[in-house]
Amino acid sequence: MNAPLPTQRYTRDQMAARVARDIPEGAYVNLGIGLPTMVANHLPADRDIFLHSENGLLGMGPAPAPGHEDPDLINAGKQPVTLLPGGAYFHQADSFGMMRGGHLDFCVLGAFQVSASGDLANWHTGAKDAIPAVGGAMDLALGAKKVFVMMEHLTKQGESKIVARCTYPVTALGCVSRIYTDLAVIDVTPAGLAVVDIVDGLSPTQLVELSGVPLHF
Repeated sequence: MNAPLPTQRYTRDQMAARVARDIPEGAYVNLGIGLPTMVANHLPADRDIFLHSENGLLGMGPAPAPGHEDPDLINAGKQPVTLLPGGAYFHQADSFGMMRGGHLDFCVLGAFQVSASGDLANWHTGAKDAIPAVGGAMDLALGAKKVFVMMEHLTKQGESKIVARCTYPVTALGCVSRIYTDLAVIDVTPAGLAVVDIVDGLSPTQLVELSGVPLHF
């Protein structure tokens, strides 16, 4: 990576708030393990949004206050969660039936790589010592009506996670609708990758250099 690394970035809370802003009233949404779980803490209070977890929850609320955790109420990442009035928990088979049956409007997933055509790689890096963790990612990527990806723009080595073609094992092909990173918000369109937002202080030219793929503004 020859481009200088940016000093200004969206914080993880800012990324989560940006994703939350794009989730409409009445949506049924699955939040993936890792960064996406933060979205639950930023959903607008005046919107009815129904959060789903693949271990069998519908109607999840934000993370509980310290000291108020219920060890029997956790999400798929084993993190304590809350349940909103009217929420329910049920068998995991029913939960996967919801995912595979097209009943989720959105899912928000983390990723190792997203290709310019919207292919998603988020379950295995291919490294010999890596632990594969597919979970429900394939079911969500294909079952949800829209897939949002929330991830850091660059790896720790400074390489772009947005790539021309995925080099890691692919979770699903052409499934990603929008990418949220600490540098930009980018739509995956038939005409290519279109930048919706860019962090203050970063120029379009710098973003293209850091990304290493063509971007439209």
